[in-house]
Amino acid sequence: EPCRNFHCKRGKVCHVDRQGDPRCVCQDPTACPPTRDYERVCGTDNKTYEGTCQLFGTKCQLEGTKAGRQLHLDYMGSCKYIPPCTDYEVAQFPLRMRDWLKNILMQFYTRDLETGGHLTQKQRNKVKKIYQDEKRLGAGEHAVELLLHDFEKNYHMYIYPVHWQFYQLDQHPADRSLTHSELAALRASLVPMEHCITRFFQECDGDQDKLIDLKEWCHGFGIKE
Repeated sequence: EPCRNFHCKRGKVCHVDRQGDPRCVCQDPTACPPTRDYERVCGTDNKTYEGTCQLFGTKCQLEGTKAGRQLHLDYMGSCKYIPPCTDYEVAQFPLRMRDWLKNILMQFYTRDLETGGHLTQKQRNKVKKIYQDEKRLGAGEHAVELLLHDFEKNYHMYIYPVHWQFYQLDQHPADRSLTHSELAALRASLVPMEHCITRFFQECDGDQDKLIDLKEWCHGFGIKE
């Protein structure tokens, strides 16, 4: 079984050649396993694919061409009309995104209290402070005159979730910058709900080098240097 521990990138499968050696060849899109409706994806060519297997198999077959370079996973689900993002909406987007990331971390924290496994111990210690502050705010235990001061000083509540998401995405490779591929997992799941996320990522890339470093990421979220 030469292919057993032989790994190929997305869109390719292992094939044993005549000499018995494993090599990667393009996945035949028509040979992909059947998928359900909710597994469909939309490509950047505005075509609906039955699943990621079909999309990346098609991209592989177009390798070396302009169409192949431009074809990526756009978002999860069948292709639909995505309205343009206005200047006002993109200005408001970082606030919603920061709040959403904070809520995600709190959900992980509450699950960890029961089952564990979502956060490291260091992350749990950070998110515990967010969780406790949210409880105090909800109970009205913060004096009004202290709220602005808390907002400015509270790293855990307003900045840590942004840092956490950056390092969650920065994995392949972990080099303190985000590529299109690293952003794809987050972007593809959010586009149908948050149509400004594409423009947001474009505007985060201040030097237009196709990479978003930590400074650009934080600047996009309105975090001071």
